[in-house]
Amino acid sequence: MIEDIQNYMTAVGEKAKRASRAMDRAETGHKDQALLAIADQIESGRDRIKAENAKDLAAGKARGLSAAMLDRLELTDSRIDAMAEGLRQIAALADPVGQVSDLNYRPSGIQVGKMRVPLGVIGIIYESRPNVTVDAAGLCLKSGNACILRGGSESLHSNQALAACIREGLEQAGLPQAAVQVIETTDRAAVGKLLKMDQYVDVIVPRGGKGLIERIIAESRIPVIKHLDGICHVYIDDRADLQKALDIAFNAKTQRFGVCNAMETLLVAEGIAPQVLPRLADRFQEAGVELRGCEKTRGLIPQCLPATDEDWATEYLAPILSIRVVSGLDEAMDHIYRYSSSHTEAIVTEDYTRARRFLREVDSSSVMVNASTRFADGFEYGLGAEIGISTDKLHARGPVGLEGLTTQKFIVLGDGQIRT
Repeated sequence: MIEDIQNYMTAVGEKAKRASRAMDRAETGHKDQALLAIADQIESGRDRIKAENAKDLAAGKARGLSAAMLDRLELTDSRIDAMAEGLRQIAALADPVGQVSDLNYRPSGIQVGKMRVPLGVIGIIYESRPNVTVDAAGLCLKSGNACILRGGSESLHSNQALAACIREGLEQAGLPQAAVQVIETTDRAAVGKLLKMDQYVDVIVPRGGKGLIERIIAESRIPVIKHLDGICHVYIDDRADLQKALDIAFNAKTQRFGVCNAMETLLVAEGIAPQVLPRLADRFQEAGVELRGCEKTRGLIPQCLPATDEDWATEYLAPILSIRVVSGLDEAMDHIYRYSSSHTEAIVTEDYTRARRFLREVDSSSVMVNASTRFADGFEYGLGAEIGISTDKLHARGPVGLEGLTTQKFIVLGDGQIRT
């Protein structure tokens, strides 16, 4: 039990700041060695990790956590394998630190360019998903940052088991263990302190429910990379391939319910709705999805419940789907403009011109043509893993991988030039 939260968090911040200097100058080989060693530790410690995760799951069920939250919390063998594989993929990626771009001669004879550098110390506050502990640690290490990780109380045992693997991997690679610190207390005061440690922490990344993120936005004195909601749309155009439309819409909703890139609203052009909606309704019914729709939708799906304005603005994270029949592309984009959380939107169409319009005019962090919204993910985008998905426009947007955890500084190369 940590009694003095203020002093504890200050010590964590000081250690992270010192570790960030060591990480800034760490060679790529040492960082990759640490990542591979952590992956090995996670695999060899599988039984211990699952045992600690079982404690969290039991406590979560006793507390009445939702099915979606319990799904995010659980560490199955496949998810443990995915964490280790994610670390190995990060190790195989090019190191962004030190990359020089846009180097040009100026009339004075100096050369001016940009060098990619770490952000410094990254504070990550997240709920439920213990895999975030590993993804965040891996990305921060490869990008030369130190990180302070504060998971939710529901995943305390899982996170501490993973933290032990991370510390061992760092030690094997000769890097400071303080480069990744997992907060050991569930006291909410630790979050409040972290959000005000701007002398130690350079960026805050929240991952969790809307309430958590709203609190962080309100209280943080540190820049925040965030997204509030994942209200994702799929629009089926009247020039869509019918089978593609059925498969994409079904996958976007049912592949996993409790994730931010799952479809929450389906928009269907009225010209194709009679062919699409009854067939989709049968598939959704078999999958246990509750349907809520506009008047035109309910005319085609008798069992569909009426949708309200609140439904269009809701991220369900559950087997519930809202459906609206629209006149065409313009009305679909108007609906997205009004209700989207700027996360991910998809169009299903064989019309090249309409697809290009959708890509150009829909202002979300990921916009797709003929693909499921479930692909809006750092792993699927080839980033190795992601630290989160940003719906901001500064400084990073979409899945935040290695490059999103760095910034650029100007560099100038001269040979004795002076300004006259």
